[in-house]
Amino acid sequence: MKTSLSTVMIVVMCFALPAGAAERHMMQQVVPADKLAEARALKSPLSNSPEVIEKGKSVYNGKGGCVTCHGIDGDGKGPGAANMNPAPRNFQHHGFWRHRTEGEVFWAIKYGSPGTAMIAFGSVLSDEEIWALIQYERTFAGRHGPGMRGHRGGMGPMMGPGGMGGMEGMGHGKQGDGMGE
Repeated sequence: MKTSLSTVMIVVMCFALPAGAAERHMMQQVVPADKLAEARALKSPLSNSPEVIEKGKSVYNGKGGCVTCHGIDGDGKGPGAANMNPAPRNFQHHGFWRHRTEGEVFWAIKYGSPGTAMIAFGSVLSDEEIWALIQYERTFAGRHGPGMRGHRGGMGPMMGPGGMGGMEGMGHGKQGDGMGE
């Protein structure tokens, strides 16, 4: 039986972290500060056509193994997620898409997310596969998906050049601020 490197790495990571994990707050930056401008400048060369989305779905459920941790519905509750701390990203949450550029998401998939079980997939997936995957992952948020931050742009005073990019001063969790889970 042939086992892919990504499958082995996912299984190892599933058991390497403690149980009872909460999802990392969407405002917590995953791209290192010295790489943030570079990541935000990345733009997808692909459209959000049905063909691209279908290719992304194939990567999500197959070669990328994303479904193992992020779940069939992109809610971060896949079969491998139980022991992860922090929990895998919930792609259904509109706030995630509101506060991240596509370049930041691309960077996290390609290079991994330090402090999480999200490994680097740059040696497993081509750049084109990663961009298609992002188009598919956006579909999990439905009408709340890419529209708030914009398909290619940015949003909010915290996220632009010189912004904190973190939770400081956000008052997260208060009713009406759009930040609570």
